[in-house]
Amino acid sequence: MAKILVTGGCGYIGSHTIVDLINNGFEVVSIDNLSRSQASILDGVKKITGKEIQNFEVDLSNDGELKSIYKDLKDIDGIIHFAAYKAVGESVEHPLLYYKNNIGSLVNILEASKALNIPHFVFSSSCTIYGNVQKLPVDENAPMGMAESPYGMTKQMGEAIVNDFVKANADHQSILLRYFNPVGAHYSAEIGELPIGVPANLVPYITQTAMGIRQELTIFGDDYDTRDGSCIRDYVHVMDIANAHTKALQYMLDGKMQQNCDVFNLGTGNGVSVLEAVASFEKVNNLSLNYKIGPRRQGDVVAVYADNSKAIQQLGWQVQYDLDEMMRSAWEWQKKLSS
Repeated sequence: MAKILVTGGCGYIGSHTIVDLINNGFEVVSIDNLSRSQASILDGVKKITGKEIQNFEVDLSNDGELKSIYKDLKDIDGIIHFAAYKAVGESVEHPLLYYKNNIGSLVNILEASKALNIPHFVFSSSCTIYGNVQKLPVDENAPMGMAESPYGMTKQMGEAIVNDFVKANADHQSILLRYFNPVGAHYSAEIGELPIGVPANLVPYITQTAMGIRQELTIFGDDYDTRDGSCIRDYVHVMDIANAHTKALQYMLDGKMQQNCDVFNLGTGNGVSVLEAVASFEKVNNLSLNYKIGPRRQGDVVAVYADNSKAIQQLGWQVQYDLDEMMRSAWEWQKKLSS
């Protein structure tokens, strides 16, 4: 049984990935300083899997704090690195916060992987690295555009750092997973997205508006060059994203890597507009959502969706959930939170 360290394990994608790892026979430990998450999420993980997950509450961007737990991390076979700030709008307002946290924590965890001889590393990247693309769907060979936000820039820089690290350390391997727009929740409604404060992502804002926590949803722009004027994204269920991390680790552990660093898109391959996502939520949950059209938001790209054929062919990954299931599970999670 391989043992995997998940950074940001109390976060949204991290917690769902822990569930998928356990369901596929891995042992898991977590690092999460709980600055953007809650430890109670691991209670949900335990209800689903029956496993108690050990979490080390240290700040990865603090080198001394991380080194203080090196002694507890000596039998780790691989790392999945989620821990990062992720709000596009916040990164535009506070760029130095994002560079310090996201880049500093990555450098420190890579130093730990070298010091502790942990050979397999999965990096949580993002489709934001593509910027405004010229060709859709976008594949992994598309050139990186100018990042539209400091958040996107930290992912571009992060990929470069990981690439340089494995080039200099031939006994290490890494997979960069570029996800598009993870949404939804575990079908049990025991874990899901738990934004701190006002949600920065569309779907939790939708569910909080439907619950009455938010007065209304603002759709940022209806004058883009798209079929209905709103931005187009590739929404993908969080459990599908989670499973791709498990498959990426298995791919490395099974010795299938063709090169020391490889990259895979994680999306459904379908572009969905913001207005279409709202319509799906209303339909599947039989609700009417209070929303308005607002001005464009700085940092948003017009349209992006994935060519996911590489992940399907090489990792054996398959998309299991459609948009309606994403919206149904997200609402079930919101109702559980509000009960």
